[in-house]
Amino acid sequence: MTVEKALGNAARLLEAAELETNLALMERLEGLADSWISMAGLISHREEHA
Repeated sequence: MTVEKALGNAARLLEAAELETNLALMERLEGLADSWISMAGLISHREEHA
């Protein structure tokens, strides 16, 4: 997994959340996007200290 792929996954989830009319699903998609953004941060940190 790369930072770019993780951020790409987050972007796709956020785009889907923008189109979603079901509030609960929208919030779930945003939460998953947040997880991918966190993952990107962890990968970046790991790469910096490798």
